[in-house]
Amino acid sequence: MKKLNIGLQLFTLRDETAVDFRGTLRKVAELGYEGVEFAGYGDIPAEEMKALLDELGLKGFSSHVSLHAMREDLQKQIDYLKTIGAQYMICPYLMPEDRPDNAEGWTKLFAELQQYGAEAAKQGLIFGYHNHDFEFHGQVGDKNAFDAMFAETTPEAVQVEMDVCWVQFAGQNPIEYINQYAGRLPLLHLKDFSKDEQSQMKTLELGQGSVDLPAVIEASTSAGVEWLIVEQDVCKNPPLESVANSYNWLKQNYLNQF
Repeated sequence: MKKLNIGLQLFTLRDETAVDFRGTLRKVAELGYEGVEFAGYGDIPAEEMKALLDELGLKGFSSHVSLHAMREDLQKQIDYLKTIGAQYMICPYLMPEDRPDNAEGWTKLFAELQQYGAEAAKQGLIFGYHNHDFEFHGQVGDKNAFDAMFAETTPEAVQVEMDVCWVQFAGQNPIEYINQYAGRLPLLHLKDFSKDEQSQMKTLELGQGSVDLPAVIEASTSAGVEWLIVEQDVCKNPPLESVANSYNWLKQNYLNQF
């Protein structure tokens, strides 16, 4: 089995990075994570961020860039990513006001994403889209909006960053979806969850919830995934403790094979 890279989505440590971005990155590197996926840069200039990543031996391989930020200044976002040596620029979420409520709106959005992805590709980056659950409830023709998005955009312009928690929460089978998007799925958010009394998602440390993580990892390996990205939207424990526990689960249940 090929060993996949292990990254951390820094959104999990948003409170820590808000206080001490550099120190938090240092702690992430000390835990053993190979790379980070950004969700903001703490006002650190790109050259300084690159030097810090190099010093820590971390790869800043990807970043979540909001639709608003891309609309406002796409080139600024691309330039930052190229400077820090990132490969991926990911649209992470659609704010409610940006979320289409009909097929025509979704189709218009797909064309916009195709345009951003084509420009990113032209400049040496890979663009992708990160799902939640609402994409599986939108409808475009005979497809849900998630499947329609990747049917109406090209793999050269728009790749998949799959969040297995949200796929499962939406009532879909993560393994089937990983297999379906094999070859177009370089990044995968490895997460775990249960549901609370109101049937809302409660994100958990790896191995504590209902996601079949070993099967997800095995399917990811076969599907050509490059990075497994640990993320926990809300942590019950201090977030640094949670990401350490999740990394330890990976060491015991996956990384010990290599």
